[in-house]
Amino acid sequence: MKDTNRIFYLLLFVLALAVNLAGINVKFFTDDPGLYASLAKNLLYKKDFFELFTYTNVDWLDKPHFPFWAVLLSFKIFGISTWAYRLPALLFFCISLLYTFLFTRKFYNRDIAFVAVLIIMTAQHVLLSNTDLRAEPYLMGLIIGAIYHISKLQERYTIADLLLAALLTACAIMTKGLFVLVAIGGALLGQLIFQKKLAGLVKFKWLALAVLTFIFTLPELYALYIQFDLHPEKTIFGMQHVSGIKWFLWDSQFGRFLNSGPINRKAVSGSVFFYLHTLLWAFAPWCLLFYYAIFKNIKKLFRGDKLNEYYTFSGGLLLLVLFSLSGFQLPFYTNAIFPLFAIITAPVCVEKLSAFGTKLRLIGWWIFVVTLPAIILLLHYFLKPANSWLLLVDIALFGGMVLLAVINVKELQKRVFIFSCLAALFTGFYLNTVFFKEIAAYRGEIAAAEYVNQKPFNGFPVYSLKTENNGFQFYCRRPVNYLPIAQFDKFNSTKAAIFYINQLSMDYLVQTHARFTVLHSFITYPQENIMPKFINKTTRHEVLGHVYLITKPVPGGF
Repeated sequence: MKDTNRIFYLLLFVLALAVNLAGINVKFFTDDPGLYASLAKNLLYKKDFFELFTYTNVDWLDKPHFPFWAVLLSFKIFGISTWAYRLPALLFFCISLLYTFLFTRKFYNRDIAFVAVLIIMTAQHVLLSNTDLRAEPYLMGLIIGAIYHISKLQERYTIADLLLAALLTACAIMTKGLFVLVAIGGALLGQLIFQKKLAGLVKFKWLALAVLTFIFTLPELYALYIQFDLHPEKTIFGMQHVSGIKWFLWDSQFGRFLNSGPINRKAVSGSVFFYLHTLLWAFAPWCLLFYYAIFKNIKKLFRGDKLNEYYTFSGGLLLLVLFSLSGFQLPFYTNAIFPLFAIITAPVCVEKLSAFGTKLRLIGWWIFVVTLPAIILLLHYFLKPANSWLLLVDIALFGGMVLLAVINVKELQKRVFIFSCLAALFTGFYLNTVFFKEIAAYRGEIAAAEYVNQKPFNGFPVYSLKTENNGFQFYCRRPVNYLPIAQFDKFNSTKAAIFYINQLSMDYLVQTHARFTVLHSFITYPQENIMPKFINKTTRHEVLGHVYLITKPVPGGF
């Protein structure tokens, strides 16, 4: 790589890192981050490390514990805040970049490794998910890290690689469940099959890896055992005698896959092509080249040509197929294997291709170089935020980088690659610094929590009448209890309490002639799907609603 190109790649890396971290303190604008942050906050409030509760005494059985333990540690060190919730996941995102670079350099070369890292950092759903943050950044680092150490272990046995491979695999299992083994184990299996070394699977090191992975996973099994298996009297999913360990090993995995477990989707498209068309935007601007790379690799396999490695191809495609066949089809699921996709895609961004491949590569890049900035400018036109200075910064920063690339990078292929990265980062910068903040400003639950946090209401017990109000729970600076709405009329206290309710709860209380006093109402955007009417400022009022803080009359007055 020429020095000029290397400097540009380093500049792109710094810019991409800044854009990925730009949303670290944006307030939650969807419910899942509020839920996960509240679970970790309740661990801190209850001084408990193992048992997960959504509200003070509402047991929670869904995701494994590792991300919540990571956030708990962050909260203990830095205090409870939005950015402290995102920090551990963003560190694992950075770990994914390191391992992607190490793996790609090992099997390809340094140039392709640089490109693979930039592909991850500029993929659109990665840029979105590092702000609207769930478990996927953890998985990105854990899965590619485990595969990297397994690849080293396959070539040469070392205690360090054995321990790290087992630890990272166990942490991945304690983040998402056993299905991560499809990517990790599938990567190793595919490598051995295609190299015709399947007999090598029967070796002590792989048995040791399995045993150590199980040992490192024991904290998860113990946590589930003491919270659920030891307490068959608890009612979970409307049932008693629910085993947390069985849930973890079976229902949360195969139940979701078959859409037959306690948590299932009532309306599932069932289309096996869901992720193929989702990747068109989620893995933009690299999706078309990813499909081309898959085609090239399959063609090589049929011809009997050797690939540089088979880990990423086997692990990435196996999990993608599994996701496609499952009843749960959500766009962010594939983020966990984006490092594998990036490694598959990077060579066709760098290597000399056929005349057809060269044209496809340029067309695939130019489509997004043009459309991504155009979408942002159109979005800004309808959104009409209070000021446009961040858009001007966006234009100046990335426009300046485009100009530098035009002047200094002479090779067309590398220049357009840089343009693609800049178009993606231009989009991510705007979303993370303008768009998501605009949405968060219309989350009434956050405004309600900030209202409750005022000094006049210190010491007042706080309740939510629905379990979905997780943003309110997190941003409220004291524990929030859950009170089923049907029990509101029976609630008696000699001390004034504050209740957070949405419009549906308000309608129910009015219809049932419940006695209450409205303390304050707040404007809110009541759903997570971003409708065109909300984006358009002139029609936004048509899709807004209200949430409320109410109190009940008590002896002696409020």
